[in-house]
Amino acid sequence: MSLPNPIGRQREVLYLPTEGHTVVLGTAGSGKTIIAILRAAHLSKKDKNEKALLVTFNKTLVTYLRALGESELSNVDIHTYHEFARGYLNSRGKMRPHAILDPDEKLLIVAKALENVKNEGYQNTTLQRPAETFVEEIQWLERNGIVSEDEYILANRVGRDESRIPRKERPLVWKVYQNFLSLRTENGYDYDWDDLAQAVCSEFTTDISPRMYKHIVIDEAQDFSPVMLRSLSLATADKGSLTFFGDMAQQIYGSRISWRSAGLNPPKVWYFQENYRNTKQIAQLGLAISKTPFFKGVADLVEPHSPKADGPLPTLVECDDVNNETELALENASAMGRTQFVGLLSRNRSMDTYFIHMLKQKDSSLRVEKLDRDIKKWNPEPGVFVGTYYSAKSLEFDAVILPYCNDDVLPDQSRIAALGSEQEAEAEEARLLYVAVTRAKTRLIFTYSGSLTKLLPSDPSLYQKEKV
Repeated sequence: MSLPNPIGRQREVLYLPTEGHTVVLGTAGSGKTIIAILRAAHLSKKDKNEKALLVTFNKTLVTYLRALGESELSNVDIHTYHEFARGYLNSRGKMRPHAILDPDEKLLIVAKALENVKNEGYQNTTLQRPAETFVEEIQWLERNGIVSEDEYILANRVGRDESRIPRKERPLVWKVYQNFLSLRTENGYDYDWDDLAQAVCSEFTTDISPRMYKHIVIDEAQDFSPVMLRSLSLATADKGSLTFFGDMAQQIYGSRISWRSAGLNPPKVWYFQENYRNTKQIAQLGLAISKTPFFKGVADLVEPHSPKADGPLPTLVECDDVNNETELALENASAMGRTQFVGLLSRNRSMDTYFIHMLKQKDSSLRVEKLDRDIKKWNPEPGVFVGTYYSAKSLEFDAVILPYCNDDVLPDQSRIAALGSEQEAEAEEARLLYVAVTRAKTRLIFTYSGSLTKLLPSDPSLYQKEKV
């Protein structure tokens, strides 16, 4: 796959100085990923004996980046953050086999820790909240590198509903967290996925050996926690560089965490406002979503310039029932997938297997693939990719179909329960919907039955409405 030539501000950023911190904030479709690849390649070639690291958040993106930059990245390693972290800790003798607690077991151990604290005789309404709420709180602690009770009590909760866990009740949450850490150790685990970065930070502070990478470039950096970003800064060699490419409107992991809290100190912040991916109709809808109250408090949002490319309005289809929605999604995906690269995306994975089976049954010659972390090779030929909004992060499709945009699906009810706040869940889910919408280059179809999600803007001029 050949990369487009950088233009305008893209070219300026590509050739920025090779030392220190660089922060680039861009709107969806502004070419951040392309310039991340080209900058990593440029930096590695400029220092011929130095390897560069291009790091992103998930395995699907690693496959995508490798496909996009296969001709450019001969001296660049491409890894997810957790691949990098495990590799580094292993090189320091700090990564045993099966040392990381998986999320499902983490929930079980947190639930046990919560019961232990209750059994100590504490009577408090906070302790009556579900274990999922404590998992979210512990994730927040770990992702922000909070290592003491006093630090936790004093911490400002940017973007979080303060009434969820009042400051005066944080000592009880800290007790649950400490009990969780003890149980995790008893069960044979040294880390979980959320505190792995803190272990990397701690190790780098005592590691005086030469750094493996002089230059580190981060794609989709808005989803990296402050501790992840700090660890990557520590991983950079002396007189090296760290380049951050992100779009805060697409921050779907964590809670409105600013790159500033990670200690990045660029001489200036660069902005990519040109949208090269979407038609103006899709871009207008994306912009309208980002201007809803659900994005209130999100720092560093970049407002895009309207694209020149014209296209049809996003189609909003009201269906009689869920079965009608499902059949319509399959029909559209099958028809468009013969000549276009199509994303059939849902909020949850529950329908993936069914969609794939039915699409193949409709047309055995149709290319149908599951969009997940096990993709080994990226092929942008016509066909249908089936996956979640999460799995489509940073990717792009000729057409995107988004079924089940109902108010009982968006926001996801389990997220409301876990976060303990409908307002916070809506803000998180609105960013996720923004990601899904902005994956579409020219064609975008929504379906719903019952009541339409309130996460979509109500302005009727943004859609072509149909009823089937």
